[in-house]
Formats: sequence, structure tokens, C-alpha cells
Amino acid sequence: MVNDPLSDLIARIKNAATRKRSKVLTPASKLRQRVLDVLQDEGYIRGYQLLETPGEHPQFEIELKYFDGQPVIAEIARVSKPGRRVYSSIRDLKPIKNGLGISILSTPKGVMSDTAARDANVGGEVLCRVY
Repeated sequence: MVNDPLSDLIARIKNAATRKRSKVLTPASKLRQRVLDVLQDEGYIRGYQLLETPGEHPQFEIELKYFDGQPVIAEIARVSKPGRRVYSSIRDLKPIKNGLGISILSTPKGVMSDTAARDANVGGEVLCRVY
């Protein structure tokens, strides 16, 4: 049983990137799917697909992206945790690594990157940072 599914996803991606794996499996959920959508839209992963086998829980197969042998995701870290939720207004959203990284937010308009949240003029819970 996993208490924090997003932290589990982040740990799996981080471990697979460290070991230079091309693909990683993670249990499927709506929150994970929305975070993976943002990572794919921003170019941090090649893609993902849903794998369904009878009698088992559905899983996502995530295809990681590499550039010159190094993982595109150099660092991914959870910001808001179950014990300490972190919220940010639109004014407090600063660029990560001078615009080279992103924050992923859960907003009233859905899960989106910090640049999309600035465009939509909406703040929310900061789920994680990627660079």
C-alpha cells in the first residue's frame, strides 16, 4: 500500500533515470496521469502508455528521455507532502533555474505547469519541481 502515490511516481522516475533505464512501470491513477501529461507536454519524458492485464491493477509504462546519454530529468523533487501542504499564489510563482525547470501545480483548473498557471492567472498546490 502506498500512502503518497505522487512521491512513489517521483521515486520510480528518479531511480530509473539514475540506472539509465529506458522505461519504468508505475501503478495507474488519475493524478499520476495528469502529472505525466504535464511532463510529456514540457518535453521531460518521451511518453507513456496504459498497460492493462486481466486480474491486475492497470499500470503506466513511462518512456524516459535522454540527451547525450544523460537523463533530461536531472532533478525531480516533491514539494507539497501529505504532512505539509505547500500552496502558492500566482504572485509567488518564481521561475525555476531561470526558466530551465518547471513546477507542477494542482489548480482549480487542473494539473498544470507553472508557466501555464501564470497564463491562466491561477495559483494552487505546488506538487513538485522538475529541472
